[in-house]
Amino acid sequence: MPLQDFIHKVTEGSGNRLLQWVLLLFAMVGLAVWHNGAQFKNLSGIEGMDAAQVARNVAEGRGFSTQFVRPFSAHLVRKHRDGDAKLNGNHPDLANAPLYPLVLAVALKVNPLGWPDIRPEANPGKEFVIYPPDLWIAIVNQGLFFVAVWMVFRLGRRLFDDSVAWVSAAVFAGADLFWKFSASGQSTMLLVVLFLVLVEVLARIEPETKEGATKSERWLLWMAALAGALAGLAGLTRYGFAFVIFPVGLFLGLLPTPKRLVLAGAAVGAFALVMAPWVARNFVASGTPFGTAGYALVQNTELFKEHALERTLNPDFSLLTGGMLWHKLLVGVREILEKDLPRLGGSWVSAFFLVGLMVPFRKTVLLRLRMFLVVSLGLFVVVQALGRTGLSGESPELTTENLLVVLAPMVFLFGVSLFFVLLEQFGVALPAMRLLAVGTFVAIASAPLLFSLFMPVGNRLAYPPYYPPYIQEKSEWLAADALMMSDVPWATAWYGRRQSIWLSLKFAEEPSIKLRNDFAAMNKCGKPIRGLYLSPRTMKSVETEALRPWVQRDERGAKWEPFAGDWEGFVLIGAMLFRQIPEGFPLSNAPYGPPFAPLPELFLADSERPAGKSIKAQ
Repeated sequence: MPLQDFIHKVTEGSGNRLLQWVLLLFAMVGLAVWHNGAQFKNLSGIEGMDAAQVARNVAEGRGFSTQFVRPFSAHLVRKHRDGDAKLNGNHPDLANAPLYPLVLAVALKVNPLGWPDIRPEANPGKEFVIYPPDLWIAIVNQGLFFVAVWMVFRLGRRLFDDSVAWVSAAVFAGADLFWKFSASGQSTMLLVVLFLVLVEVLARIEPETKEGATKSERWLLWMAALAGALAGLAGLTRYGFAFVIFPVGLFLGLLPTPKRLVLAGAAVGAFALVMAPWVARNFVASGTPFGTAGYALVQNTELFKEHALERTLNPDFSLLTGGMLWHKLLVGVREILEKDLPRLGGSWVSAFFLVGLMVPFRKTVLLRLRMFLVVSLGLFVVVQALGRTGLSGESPELTTENLLVVLAPMVFLFGVSLFFVLLEQFGVALPAMRLLAVGTFVAIASAPLLFSLFMPVGNRLAYPPYYPPYIQEKSEWLAADALMMSDVPWATAWYGRRQSIWLSLKFAEEPSIKLRNDFAAMNKCGKPIRGLYLSPRTMKSVETEALRPWVQRDERGAKWEPFAGDWEGFVLIGAMLFRQIPEGFPLSNAPYGPPFAPLPELFLADSERPAGKSIKAQ
């Protein structure tokens, strides 16, 4: 009977696999809803908001421009364009690789959650919880996460068997760190998908280079070019990951075929073709191949600590030495070997991979892919150590500078394969015992995620320092084309839609200094600064040490302004102690009152509403 045939097809025939995938999809969607309900806190990092505002500019037809202006970016553009920093109009984005903002722009173009006005005055009496575009970005990245889980399953079934495929996909889907990445707004999930597709292409090429191969040499050439193009796309997602072309070229160059060098050359050529247009665009915009991102090597050194280089308008590289770079490399590699590598991907399953390096495989494709993975790990340990900037200091694990995490799904796959080898060695043959062992393995691997899901729901805001309604409120005070300075310019650019330049290194420097990096220098960079917004990021971190120059002054009647060269002194001595701003400072109005009313923030503007409040200028 037709009904019986249908039931048999669903339960035993070809429809069984479709049913499994439908159930898995519903499980993943349910897990995503649960995770977002329990853990989502809007975007809470520099990189997520930065990529989001660039993507919005692309979606709105302003090209790859940014409203988050780094002073160092202004320096590069001004130097290349004979003094024009391009602050009047669309400032070119020189910090982000283009592919992820482009993908995000497509998603924001169809954003079904809208762009609400979240200012307190527009929503009286309503408590702010979630900024809908932030949630939509998380949903898009979780969709990429689902694709990555499916890719891990595909690779597990192709390289091993169904058991390894299902358990590897489950371990990856239960990795708490990847759920955090999916909600961070960063490009990690897109990069993971590209890397897994690259591995599958390499896994398809290797068997076709042996005797009895069914594919033509032309097919191999096209597949090698595809591998190179995927490496290029990975580099256009995250510049540091472009180095993956070296392990790809090595993999192809060691294949057992006389055409191996031709295949490696095809991959390198396709990689160069994919990367070249964007590199050319950067040269046209700034005279550099990778913009500000190309200077990651010198960031976080003794000369430019944390975010100092990006906040520098007039950098001086003359004091940079090779010893500083060597020190950065050694310290970075040591930290990676001590902390990152042993728990790669936020899971102890990576330990199985490390132990499994001593276990031989019969399939040559597994041996070659494992060697590809080991070479990639070694290479990216060095690249990640040298490429670390202040972003890694703020969030050592949840950052786009964490390149090793992209390799974690393949590490999980090989680690799970060792688990099944050990299971066979221990003679676990009974189905019930085998199921219990596998279930326990997956449960322990997923324990961090389970604890996160069952924790009581706490504060849903990424505060301090980000409270989107107040950021939007202060940004809206200024004209749409105004330039403001802030310690959280990525947030004022994303939530407030205002062109924002990063807080200068100094408030005021000595007139004798030639390479000035203070407020006055930035105010003369081609566009006047109309507002100053200091969030709790600065206000709560100000230490009373800034009062020392004022307390220890020789002349007790001296004015306080000369002792407030740093922003800490500006805030402590001027705004808090005297409730004054320095004489002649162009931003003389505080429309929302003095600091700590109602939040530890300070907002100064160059104009005042009739009903506004101001800090009286001295």
